[in-house]
Amino acid sequence: MNDQQYLEHCHTLLAAFSRELVTRTQQLPQDHPLRELAEGYRSLADNSTDLYDKGPALVARLFDTYPEFAPTFPRQLLWFLGGDCLHYMADEEIEQHQQLEELRLAAAARGETFNFQAARAKLLNLQ
Repeated sequence: MNDQQYLEHCHTLLAAFSRELVTRTQQLPQDHPLRELAEGYRSLADNSTDLYDKGPALVARLFDTYPEFAPTFPRQLLWFLGGDCLHYMADEEIEQHQQLEELRLAAAARGETFNFQAARAKLLNLQ
């Protein structure tokens, strides 16, 4: 998995999360803050050029204002966005993602395909 493929993978995770959040909030009034937040995620998923500018602020709003939705947010996106988003991860999670990143970069340097899910499962002893 090269950098472009990793970006696409993370964008796919973001798009899936935004669709789910929009679906879960569509019964709320149009001006409800949670529905507005869901629309912010939908907009971000549709226009990923703003990912690094707007993504961390949306993550902070979700985790700080609606912590009940935090477990539904893909942890890999916290790592991908980095910066302040890492504060929402446990130290053990950060270490795991660092190891996965090193494995991904090593595989890319060798020209090999990197299966993120399989590597994560192996790292967590799920296989």
